[in-house]
Amino acid sequence: MATVRKAVITAAGWGTRFLPVTKSQPKEMLPLLNKPLIQYSVEEAAACGVDLVVIVTSQGKKPMEDYFDRSPELEQMLERQGKTQQAEEIRRLSSLVDICYVRQKEQLGLGHAVLTAKNAVGNEPFILFLPDDIFEHGELVLKQMLGIHEHHRGSVISVREVTEAEVGRYGVIESRKVADRVHEVLDLVEKPKAGEAPSRLAIMGRYVLTPEVFAAIENTPPGRNGEIQITDALKRLNQKQPMHAYEFEGELYDAGTLMGWLKTTVTLGLKDPSIGPELGAFLRDQLRD
Repeated sequence: MATVRKAVITAAGWGTRFLPVTKSQPKEMLPLLNKPLIQYSVEEAAACGVDLVVIVTSQGKKPMEDYFDRSPELEQMLERQGKTQQAEEIRRLSSLVDICYVRQKEQLGLGHAVLTAKNAVGNEPFILFLPDDIFEHGELVLKQMLGIHEHHRGSVISVREVTEAEVGRYGVIESRKVADRVHEVLDLVEKPKAGEAPSRLAIMGRYVLTPEVFAAIENTPPGRNGEIQITDALKRLNQKQPMHAYEFEGELYDAGTLMGWLKTTVTLGLKDPSIGPELGAFLRDQLRD
């Protein structure tokens, strides 16, 4: 399998869909059960052998840096109270993977946020995470994508089929199927209008990208709302080197909206053996009322 040792997680947005709580709390630190949203992506990256995670942040995101740092006083307090398992979990957070932070100083779109990580990534392929998207089989999906990257020596994007009504919310690909769940990307369109989408295969929040994507972003003019869209940059990259898409299996939970976050929290809670039965009983009682 190809050696992809770096990952980029974009976490610089304002989180306006969650205001007013995100006025002082980064959206990426909102809890999904007992872990913040961003931890799911960091753990996924570590499980795939990543050595360095580059988190793209902005003003007001320092709680993320503190979260993944050591907390010796908290660890010692938990040890004194006999809560050794919790102390080990707190220690584990700071040793998951090496993390560095770069600032996106202006909110100029996802493509621009990725470009901010250029110097930290260097001339290497990397995994891009959009942390709002929680994949049911995240580690397995990424390992499949890394295998496709190794075989074809190009960028790989994750896709799934959406309804006709949903295509306008996503980047969408035109493609040719070349293997089971693997598509050669022929074109990409950012948020096509109804009836104009080349397919119903929508791009989701995991990418394996070659370093040439940075030059593609630099040469991509701003699009909608004056922002540099990653889909537009990938369209440009696709004209110069092969690109493939992996149509992943399993559920995808979108925690980027209030309703999506609530649904994701409930779904993960029901799947958790320590609280699932009690939560299920509670929800059934509420529905009866």
